[in-house]
Parts: sequence; C-alpha cells; structure tokens
Amino acid sequence: MRPGPRTALRDAAIGVAIALGQAPLGLWPVALAGLGLALGRMAGAAGPGAAFRRGWMIGAGHFAFALAWIVQPFFVDPERHGWMAPFALVGMAFGLGLFWGAAAWGARRLGGGAVAVALAWAAVELARGQVLTGFPWALPGHIWLDTPLMQTAALIGANGMTAATLLALAAPLAWGRKGLAVPALALAVVAGWSWHRLALPEPPAPGGSVRLVQPNIAQTLKWDPDEARANFDTLLALSAAAPVELIVWPETAVPFILTEGQGAALAMAGVAGGTPLAAGIQRVEGELAWNSLAVIGPGGRIGPTYDKIHLVPFGEYVPFGDLAYDWFGIRAFAAQAGAAYMAGSTRRPVDFGPGLGRALPAICYEAIFAQELAAAPRGDWLLQITNDAWFGTLTGPYQHYAQARLRAVELGLPLVRVANTGVSAVTDARGRIVAGLDGAPALLPLGARGVLDVALPGALPPPPYARIGDGPLTALLLAGLFLPALLRLRRNGA
Repeated sequence: MRPGPRTALRDAAIGVAIALGQAPLGLWPVALAGLGLALGRMAGAAGPGAAFRRGWMIGAGHFAFALAWIVQPFFVDPERHGWMAPFALVGMAFGLGLFWGAAAWGARRLGGGAVAVALAWAAVELARGQVLTGFPWALPGHIWLDTPLMQTAALIGANGMTAATLLALAAPLAWGRKGLAVPALALAVVAGWSWHRLALPEPPAPGGSVRLVQPNIAQTLKWDPDEARANFDTLLALSAAAPVELIVWPETAVPFILTEGQGAALAMAGVAGGTPLAAGIQRVEGELAWNSLAVIGPGGRIGPTYDKIHLVPFGEYVPFGDLAYDWFGIRAFAAQAGAAYMAGSTRRPVDFGPGLGRALPAICYEAIFAQELAAAPRGDWLLQITNDAWFGTLTGPYQHYAQARLRAVELGLPLVRVANTGVSAVTDARGRIVAGLDGAPALLPLGARGVLDVALPGALPPPPYARIGDGPLTALLLAGLFLPALLRLRRNGA
C-alpha cells in the first residue's frame, strides 16, 4: 500500500531537520537526530520500493530547505525570470532527493539494513559531486563545519565526514545497545584528534600582506550600464593607498572589457600605485568570453590570467547552449558577454612573487569541488573570488563560505576569500579566521562595504586528504556494500 500525504510530509519534515544542521544555523544535534530517524525509516521499509519513496521524500525535504536560496537569481530580474523560481526549487529538491531515494532502494535491494543504507547513502553523496558536472552542496557531513570536528576533513574530506557520521548513527540501529559504543568511541577519537590539531603551532608566514576589497554592489545594480562608472569608482576608492603587496577584487568586479595599458586597466594600475591588483574580469576574444581572474600590473599591463574551468549550469552556460540560444533565446544568467561563458582548460597556481608565493585560484563555486583543487598543482595558499550576491542574504552565502573554509582544512592551505557582498575573510590552514593588520578579525560580514588588510598565513604540509583524495573512501564504500551481498549469494549457492 502506498503511503498517504501524512507519511510523505513526515518524511519531508525529517529532511528539514537534517537541513537545520547546515550553515548558518548549524543545529547539528537536530541534524543528527534527523539523520538517525532517516536511517531508521529507510532501513525499516518493507521493500526497495517503499525505501525509495521514504528516501526520496526525506531528500526532497532536506534540499528544499537547505537550498531555498536557489530562488534568489530568478528575482534579480523578476519580470523576466521570477515565474521560474518555484519550478527551480521544486525541481532541484526532488531531483537531488532522487539520490537519497536511490541509496535507500539499492541498500534494501541488496538485502541490507541500517549499515547498508548508511554505506549506500554515503556513496550516492560522493557520486552527487560528480554526476551532471556535480553539486556537492549540503552534504550530511557539512553539519560539522562550524565545530572543531571540521578538522577531520584533513584526514578524510567532506565525503569521509558524511560516511563516518552515517555509519556511526547506523550502528545502534543495527546492533542495539551494543552499537552505542560505536558513535561514542568515534566522537571521542575525532574530538580528541581535532583539538590536538588545533593546538599545534602555526606554520611560519611568508611575510606578504593582502588587501581584500568588498564593494557590496547589489546584483540588480552590478550590470546596470548607468551604474557601471559609479561601481568602478567604488572599487578604485577602496583600493587606494593600500600598504600591502597585493590587492584583490571579487569575481566579475570590472564592469568593462579590459584593454591592456588603456582605460580601466590603466585606472586600476594607477590607483594601485605599483601594487599588483588581482580582479575578476570578463575576458573576451571575438565572440567568445570567459569568467576570469587577471592580475593588473604597473602601466595597466595584464599579467597572469586564470579562466574559470567549472562553470555553473544555467548560470554561466546552458547545456546545448548554441541550440538553446538560437531556437529559444535562452542564455546563461550570469554571463554578460555573449549567451554563455567558455570553460577554461587548466588550473595552475598564480605566482605573486617571493613575499606571497603562489595562489591556487578558484572562482565562485569552484571552491566546493575538493577533488579538483586537490588534483591541481599545489600552491602556497587558496584564492577564491566570488559574487555571492546571486545567493541572496539568508543562507546561501554562509553555506558557500563554510565550504571554502573546509577546503583550507582539507588542503592544509590558508584561504583568502573575496566576495562582492560578503563573506570576505582570511583563514589559516586549519580554517580559522586570522587577525588583520589592525588586530581585528579578518572578516567582512555579509552586506558590508570595506577592506581588509591581512598578513598572509603560512601553509601546512599536505594533509592525508590532499594526498589521497576520495579514492580509498570510494573503494571502501563499494566493498562494504557489495561484498556482504556476494558472500550471501555464495552461501546460498553452496
């Protein structure tokens, strides 16, 4: 018998409880209770079909609440796009919920209980970061990002934190009171190791300093041609007289197409007074455009440039984009030069000289893809520029910022994050906010306009996750899922 609306709503409510653990709320005890209930509901289903429906509804509730910010881009131009907002949220929630439903179905199909559900759930969350260009946002393991336990990511990454959390919660469901020892022991070990790591001395700093420029330009004004000059002048004014070795502007900060040695590039070099200025620009060649980071030097010279590689679907490009634009006039939301951006080809560190070393760049949501950053040539620090005005003012910018901090922990590199509307910050290689040159915390909150002058922290040796990534975790999850099933088949065949 199919469940009624009351049952479906109950499962969706469990998903919402899980989402309460995400930033900025960080209610991890509530999220843990929700995860435990979800595991019990999926594992206790009568069969694979019932398990799928429960997992799907739990996932839909979770993603509808955690990703409610997804409607914000549609209200930048509400007359044109506002009608799409509810369809985007419902489609995203139920689409991503399919991953959780598939995990429950697969685990029950293999004949497993709560532990099998936990393994399958962790596996599909790992897959979610890869399928259809990937979207590893609002993972169950992210509930720990505002706690000292975030340090565990240096060992096992965000996906490992998800797997460990789910397996620890599954143990009591599978083995009763005896299973309570598993989460208790896991918590003691992880907490002890995390506090030990946080107590270790800081690595030596390279000696250079950086100015973070947060102009706080509303998305509705950012591409308004009548506001372009005023927005640019705001950035110039905030960059003047910077007693640092590098100035950084956020993603797509420059509202004009740069020509080396002329116009905007010359104005940027003039106000920087010989200091390199790294800025988010739109790079154009003919009819093609890229979302890029460029370093402007003396005389308006355009130095090293990085083109964003991992583009946002429908935000920066549209699948089958040429046909979509030619036939229906559909263009990417964020692309202002042409109908869509082109993807860059190579991620390599940008060298800022002996005082600052090499920065590994990430533009906007590239910072949520840990494996891509770990696979790139290692830099001395992470540099993320972003325009989080697209994410609204409630939850999206905080979730994005929390994931960027997690990359610092996973890679053992300090993070310099510059956002148009916030949150801009500098963290050490353990994800902690450092002090600026004025002694105040190096953080500009959401909705503020200002600058931060910060001495760059030092890097740690590559932690285990930076060296091995998610490969071992993938193998362990698959072995845990399929080996018991194969052994059961072998015993039955015997």
